[in-house]
Amino acid sequence: MPLTDIAVRNAKPGEKKIRLRDERGLFLEVSAGRDGKARKWWRLRYKLNGRENMLSLGVYPDVTLKDARDRRDEARRLMAQGIDPGEARKAQKVVALEDENTFERVTREWFAKFQPNWTASHGDRIIRRFELDVFPWLGSRPIREVEPQELLTVIQRIESRGAVETAHRALQNCGQVYRYAVATGRAIRDISGDLRGAIPPSKEKHHASIIEPKLIAPLLRNLDNYQGSFVVGCALRLAPLVFVRPGELRRAEWTEINLDAQEWRIPAAKMKMREQHIVPLSRQSIAIIQELHPLTGHGRYLFPSERTLSRPMSENTVNGALRRMGYSKDEMTGHGFRSMASTSLNEMGFNRDWVERQLAHAERNNIRGAYNFAEYLPDRRKMMQAWADHLDALKFKVWPTTTN
Repeated sequence: MPLTDIAVRNAKPGEKKIRLRDERGLFLEVSAGRDGKARKWWRLRYKLNGRENMLSLGVYPDVTLKDARDRRDEARRLMAQGIDPGEARKAQKVVALEDENTFERVTREWFAKFQPNWTASHGDRIIRRFELDVFPWLGSRPIREVEPQELLTVIQRIESRGAVETAHRALQNCGQVYRYAVATGRAIRDISGDLRGAIPPSKEKHHASIIEPKLIAPLLRNLDNYQGSFVVGCALRLAPLVFVRPGELRRAEWTEINLDAQEWRIPAAKMKMREQHIVPLSRQSIAIIQELHPLTGHGRYLFPSERTLSRPMSENTVNGALRRMGYSKDEMTGHGFRSMASTSLNEMGFNRDWVERQLAHAERNNIRGAYNFAEYLPDRRKMMQAWADHLDALKFKVWPTTTN
């Protein structure tokens, strides 16, 4: 006799499991839980290809009698086509798992986990690289199923447009994602390792810079005479004196400046190497900052955007100003002030370690590096003042003309 809703609702557990039969293989299994309350499961007993099997159809009351019958009927329709409903369910679970573990989903999970360790600009570049160059082709694929040749095709597509360095970085990032996927059980191995040597090495990229003293002199005079925005002009004049990275300069905040201590302390979160950096301020640097303060000192940034004080100037502002002054991208860049200082300071005989520390280059000894933001600080203070004085001397030096 078929079950009724009342019979299902009133079914009580016994000392052993009891089974209340419905029709066409469907039955309700009732047993007592540890708390003594009834636990009720819908089951379907079926036979296919001479083998008897059991399929769970859900738990009552979440699955009602009507729901259980609908699920039984769907299972029997599959059996009529020679499909084992138990195997079909397993396949559906695999598909669902693969949908969950697509390349894009795992990548975004990896990105969310590690993004706090990066500067905002670095993180933006990484996720943008994936969104533009990788996700359109691999994003929807289960990460476990991507073959090395598929990944190579994506990387070669980047290389083919001449962006060899970007191709290398994309491959490196994909390797990081795969190692994370392996560690979290979503991939078997890091397939990026198979592509080592598959694309040519990128040419070492040097930022265009003026390093000859005879050419530095007119550059400094041009910076002093910049005809554009006063804020941009101050950034241009300060850049060669402090020679920080362009992103560190444009995001400088007033709370980081201590004129009494004559220093600028850049928080670790803003630094490429994630380590606090101290920039001793020369008299010339302080003069520029004091000149700027009445205009932007009431806000957050020394060099705010022209559109809103809540954001710093854009990353292209300094380079754009250099272009308007007539310097091409092959002659001078905002990053080039670092090369200018590095080359000149070494030629002037300053201790290489002082120069490297002031440039905030990577510290090979990570343990030592965690504590060395103030390393050589007294010597660096003297060096930064000597550098500012040297630039002043160059600016006003009269160079002999060359005759043929």
